[in-house]
Amino acid sequence: MQRRTLVLAGYRVLQAWGVSEKGARPANQDRFAIDEELGLCIIADGMGGHNAGEIAARTAVDAVLDVVRGRRHAPLGWPFGFDPSLSDAGNLIRTAIHLANIRVLEQAGHCVAYAGMGTTIVAALVTGGRLAVGHAGDSRLYRLGGARLRQLTGDDSWIATVMAEDPLADAALLQHHPMRHLLTNVVGSRRTTDVHVVEEPLAEGDRLLLTTDGVHGVLDGPRLARLLADGRDPAGAASEIVRAAIARGARDNCTAIVARYLPD
Repeated sequence: MQRRTLVLAGYRVLQAWGVSEKGARPANQDRFAIDEELGLCIIADGMGGHNAGEIAARTAVDAVLDVVRGRRHAPLGWPFGFDPSLSDAGNLIRTAIHLANIRVLEQAGHCVAYAGMGTTIVAALVTGGRLAVGHAGDSRLYRLGGARLRQLTGDDSWIATVMAEDPLADAALLQHHPMRHLLTNVVGSRRTTDVHVVEEPLAEGDRLLLTTDGVHGVLDGPRLARLLADGRDPAGAASEIVRAAIARGARDNCTAIVARYLPD
């Protein structure tokens, strides 16, 4: 088995803040976590009856935290394989989400009420001036550099699949289709999940935004860019983004993490 050592930062590399509100829903099934010293931010949007979605999201977030924190100074084994096209940090995020998938499946097997539960996830790890993002589902990560906002993740959704196959399809019309909420890939739905990983260098002043679909479902890119670029600190920006989503009539839980990169 290939083994490597990845030493993560021992000082704060991000200034980050998260806000989560239940919005129009009776309960909040979103979960998030931040570790500024490790440069780690995670959001999960759970699904399932009763409180199963909350269990799935919390289980997945805790699994990613466990893997990244546990590998801070330890040699790395790669139980789900090592992708040579990715950095060690990228492989770490990939491994963590694969483990999260196993843990959610195990939890679902312990209780009939949890059967069929699952969760989206997006996790960002900043180390050595680089960003590694792992995701499954339709929770998103955006990067604001200068005045330009870019979505670095792609949605695992029926609508995204249709648009990829037919770029001329009417996106507005698809928003009314009965299958518009269908996700094609999540954590906990099957023994293996597709973990997408994106990596790129960061620059001073960059901001990261992680959101669940309660937020980006009602706030488009230009609106998110304005809210990120208005000079607020991460706490103020995250709070304002969630407030704006609720004010725009979000029908789902609303969660946002805003992080500012602190270069060495």
